Amino acid sequence: MVSQTKQVALIVGASRGIGRQVAINLAKNGYAVVVAAKSTSDASKVNPFPPHPNSPQSTISTVEREIREAGGDATAVPVDTRNYESVQVMVERTVGIYGRLDVLIYNSGAIWWSSVENTPMKRFQLMQRVNVEGLYGTVQACLPYFKKNGWRGRVIVVSPPIYSRFFRGKTAYAIGKVGMSVLTKGLAMDWEREGKKNMAITSIWPATAIQSAATENMEKGMEKDLRKPSIYSDAILAMLESPVSLVNGCLELDEDFLRKTGVRDFDKYSVVPGAKPRRIMPAEFPDLSVKEQADEGRRVDSTKLRASKI
Repeated sequence: MVSQTKQVALIVGASRGIGRQVAINLAKNGYAVVVAAKSTSDASKVNPFPPHPNSPQSTISTVEREIREAGGDATAVPVDTRNYESVQVMVERTVGIYGRLDVLIYNSGAIWWSSVENTPMKRFQLMQRVNVEGLYGTVQACLPYFKKNGWRGRVIVVSPPIYSRFFRGKTAYAIGKVGMSVLTKGLAMDWEREGKKNMAITSIWPATAIQSAATENMEKGMEKDLRKPSIYSDAILAMLESPVSLVNGCLELDEDFLRKTGVRDFDKYSVVPGAKPRRIMPAEFPDLSVKEQADEGRRVDSTKLRASKI
């Protein structure tokens, strides 16, 4: 086990695009990072290096090399988030190498935007397994190590605010992504109820389109509506540096959260210099709370019910 005084961040879905940028940014800011995803390669044979950040040549192996050559601390750990045993091994290896776990960032995701009729069952199942089930399993695997850390830690989830327009034209995708946001809300409530004052989970979503592998085939001229992934990594770093009370259970947008921290210059994030990328998210979101928010009625705990029957 490596002696480690740095904060340790496990970034799931870090082979390219946003995940890669988050890993690089956190490493630059003193974190030891574990970059996890399915894609691996022999990074020593990649030429030219570093590879294009949105290309298939960018893997967790090349991201590890990029960070290490820049003087940072990184380890690549392969994982298949559809397989809970693989997820458990990933978390165990993280703690085995660095001795602790402080931050989990779940960026792994499968995408298919179409109507219910045009979304095959296999595609639906893939999205649920990678998105909501993968997140749930990763959180479950990390919780014992947050407990060993005295219940101190942060979780960042790539999922959206909850609002009806998001379901339009991509219902199957939205089921999983909104489910991830429900986990953010629910786990935050668990921690608040249990008095875990040093734990926070926050969701983050882009206010404008972000340059990534998914945008590589955009029509010519559409680049003006893209921002660099650095806006996302800057927002995540700001979340990690914010008090628990300001971020726990929040469903945030990258731009809007950075504005809360005092950022006013967003021109530096535009892929096309001078362009003003079109905002793709609403300016305001519905309040999910109700008048009876504090009234839980007779709360049921299935673990206690089962124990009473044994």
